[in-house]
Amino acid sequence: MKVTLLAFCFIFITAITWAQTTTLSGTIKDDGGHPVAFATVLVNHSTLGTSANSEGEYTLNLASGSYEILFKAIGYRQESRKITVTNSKQTLNITLSLAAYELRNVVVKAGGEDPAYAIIRKAIRKRKTYLHEVKTYTCEAYVKGLQKLLAAPKKFMGRDINQLGKQLGLDSNRRGIIYLSESESKISFMEPDRTHEEVISSKVSGSNRAFTFNRAAEMTVNFYQNLQNWQGLSNRPLVSPIADNALSFYHYKWIGQTTENGQIINKIQVIPKHLYEPTFSGYIYIMEDSWRIHSVDLSLTKSAGINFVDTLKIKEQYIPVAHNAWLPASAKFEFTAGLFGFKLGGYFIALYKNYEVDPKLDKKQFAELVRITREVNKQDTTYWQQVRPIPLTEEEKTDYVKKETLARRRESKAYQDSIDRIFNKVTPMGLLVSGIGIRNRYKNEYYYIDPLASSLLYNTVEGFAINYGMSYSKRIDSITNKYVRLGGHIRYGFSNHMLHGNINGAFPVNDYTIAFSGGTDVVDMNNMQPITTLTNTTSSLFFRKNYEKLYDKHFAQVSVSRRIIGGWLASVSAEAADRRWLNNTSYYSFYYHDRRYTSNNPFAPTQEDVQIFDRNQAFTINVRTSYNFSNKYVTYPTGRYYLPSPYPRLEVNYTKGIKNVFGSDVDYDLLSANVSKENVSLGLYGNLSFYVGAGKFLNKNKLYYLDYKHFLGNQIILYKQSLNNFLLLNYYNYSTDNQYLEGHLEQNFDGLLLSKVPVLRRLKLQELVEYNYLTTPTFKNYHEIGLGIKYLNFRILYAHAYQDNNNKRSALRIDIGF
Repeated sequence: MKVTLLAFCFIFITAITWAQTTTLSGTIKDDGGHPVAFATVLVNHSTLGTSANSEGEYTLNLASGSYEILFKAIGYRQESRKITVTNSKQTLNITLSLAAYELRNVVVKAGGEDPAYAIIRKAIRKRKTYLHEVKTYTCEAYVKGLQKLLAAPKKFMGRDINQLGKQLGLDSNRRGIIYLSESESKISFMEPDRTHEEVISSKVSGSNRAFTFNRAAEMTVNFYQNLQNWQGLSNRPLVSPIADNALSFYHYKWIGQTTENGQIINKIQVIPKHLYEPTFSGYIYIMEDSWRIHSVDLSLTKSAGINFVDTLKIKEQYIPVAHNAWLPASAKFEFTAGLFGFKLGGYFIALYKNYEVDPKLDKKQFAELVRITREVNKQDTTYWQQVRPIPLTEEEKTDYVKKETLARRRESKAYQDSIDRIFNKVTPMGLLVSGIGIRNRYKNEYYYIDPLASSLLYNTVEGFAINYGMSYSKRIDSITNKYVRLGGHIRYGFSNHMLHGNINGAFPVNDYTIAFSGGTDVVDMNNMQPITTLTNTTSSLFFRKNYEKLYDKHFAQVSVSRRIIGGWLASVSAEAADRRWLNNTSYYSFYYHDRRYTSNNPFAPTQEDVQIFDRNQAFTINVRTSYNFSNKYVTYPTGRYYLPSPYPRLEVNYTKGIKNVFGSDVDYDLLSANVSKENVSLGLYGNLSFYVGAGKFLNKNKLYYLDYKHFLGNQIILYKQSLNNFLLLNYYNYSTDNQYLEGHLEQNFDGLLLSKVPVLRRLKLQELVEYNYLTTPTFKNYHEIGLGIKYLNFRILYAHAYQDNNNKRSALRIDIGF
């Protein structure tokens, strides 16, 4: 009863509040009668405001009273109107004239320095002051995102784009809105860069269940920071026009001054000194005397080396929110992009209001960066009509209405079943190449059967073989996104006539994940699996080089894992295994028949009957824990997700081989640890990745080669990049039963040098330097140095290896990215 009464009171108070507000609306145009898109409308001496839409239309809800309303847009002269608001709706249309920037009291001598440089130097000197001006603040934000497909081919990779366009609500020419979303958020900020955003409401056109991609906290661009790290969009950090070293990257031109609210504003053109440097172009507006940023109108193009988009325009306006404190009133990103015949365009715009400067905030709340609950998309059309600060255009209104019908249809069981019937069709191509997927969207179930092409293999132990598998998954909790997964494989060698089969699975129990596997399999002697089955098959059949060394394993394994707290993970696993030696039984290849295959013993390549180990049983327990020194996470309706840490990740492993349990023969203890981190930003000098690992057998009373510490070696031209891989190390010969130390370092310069080469810079190549090190008691001081380039996910390196200035080797290494 109390809850019902409280809900009724809330609705009643809300209705009264809405009834007491008046809507001020109108259009904002320029002198030529054209709409001024996204012009800003502010209530003077407050942070209350709104923005016009793309057609210059605005609405602003105000309580009864007298106000001074400011109308402004970057590049236009501000207009103000004093109004008295009553209970009736009011219309106020405004015309904005282009701002006149005058060259006041300045004489520019021939050959002299442009006045812009003096202004920029003063702004640079004040940069740190304004960067740390506001220690904490909170505000409310509204974000709107729109993306439109401007052009598209009729077919792409065999798919009918017309048919896909109908599902997306596009017109017959494959054009229209593909993403339209609005959201309201509450933002908290604490210096230096802590943010917490709670999404209050969300609306996505075309889905009643989806949640917005809009993030108000990510929309703010702080040009008081020297560098803008927009990972993905730009390989290199972007240099602010007022960075400490900005004069090395930009030319400046003073356009003139204008006066706004009694303050003099300088308009300065920002011009990159060199093409293909990570720099902006456009205009920055600096306030006289205080030398703070008033607003920016900047852009990025392909010449700045950006990825995925052709152009990106950034507009940001600041307003005073407290004594000597200015913060963004609005930020807008507008982009165009094109690829493979598709052309996209769109924008994201954020409006900020109701700032509170220097509130008392708890650092603990910033462990959560974003919070989106299941209720945020439950608000109806009436709610959005009341709170939406930017009016919808007719096209956007139509999109919401049309896609609301599509959403109800798509979310029905009948529609989902019809989509499943199309998706679940068994085709010869699926059977051979892509696999067979069978999905039941309504029940959240998915079956997958491996394709025959990737199931076929060859090695000298089994000859031609098939390793055919299938898997099943079911989402059992849509809130926490928990799944039950099952899978299995059947494997048969046509030369040794051995049949193997195994199963595996995983399921959640409260905060734990329990996994199991068991059966029989043919397994690599190097438990790091440095060479893939496909690579070994290709190498054997085409070059008669059988790198992979295998053994027969009968096993049962179970593990329990969970997140202890934040970035601290832990797992415990136990395995019982019967391990048997296998000899070569096949010597077939397409080519190089005069070349001899090596035996299955890497230490006796010419002796077929020499075994590294006898048949044995092993029972082992492994305890693993890792910590990434960060507890930051985001909360979505599907659960909590922890984010990558800016700090290195520390991992500790302990493996115990226990004798006489399940007939086990082994008795050893291996303790190891490693610390690693990918993509440590070095600013304009790119990013650094590293891995350092060390370990020692504390006890080695009884162990076999299979229990040794193995490494990720490589002996062929193709390799798969990882943090702890070697480029030229033998797969098996340098494994150890003692102690070891390994280190890996990669520096990616992100085009620091090649971006200056006219012909190459268009490719956005990234320079790579790699260094690898390994030492053991029997294999001391092994070094590798690799130099190369990276293009997208493709990389090529020339590697050189040496050991105490001996055993020098060099070779080319290529990673094709998949």
